Amino acid sequence: MSGNKPLVVVMGVSGSGKTTIGMPLAERLGVPFVDGDDLHPRSNIEKMRTGRPLTDDDRRPWLARIGRALTEAEHTGMVIACSALRRAYRDAILAEEPRAVFLHLTAPRRIVAERLARRDGHFMPASLLDSQLQTLEPLAEDEPGATVDVSGDVAASVDEAMGALDRLAGR
Repeated sequence: MSGNKPLVVVMGVSGSGKTTIGMPLAERLGVPFVDGDDLHPRSNIEKMRTGRPLTDDDRRPWLARIGRALTEAEHTGMVIACSALRRAYRDAILAEEPRAVFLHLTAPRRIVAERLARRDGHFMPASLLDSQLQTLEPLAEDEPGATVDVSGDVAASVDEAMGALDRLAGR
């Protein structure tokens, strides 16, 4: 996390807690929170709403928007929720904002599926969870980021995320 303000991508499959963890994390860091889903073009949202997974061509402009949003927040810092399931997606974000760091939120499939089943009004149907898990490429050792287990409660997960960010910053 170079620079004065953190530029954090909270990543993981749908239902892993990107917004649930990202919002209080941003509050603790004193930076804005953005839900990357809000940066999707309408066509992507409609496609997912009908249960069809996005293609890489669908994702490219969205990932560029994510990276640009981080760059535009260099003076304020930002936590942004974005699935960033594949390394190529994270690389696309880093191409726009090389100072970004990733926090990969993980939990057992059963827990994520339970969370998705309880969620109302979200465009991402639970039926796409397995597709996302198949697509997921966990962070590699040479990527700027850390994995955070979010199986427990929100406060403990945010504490773990803060510790991971401190380790990444060398504190």
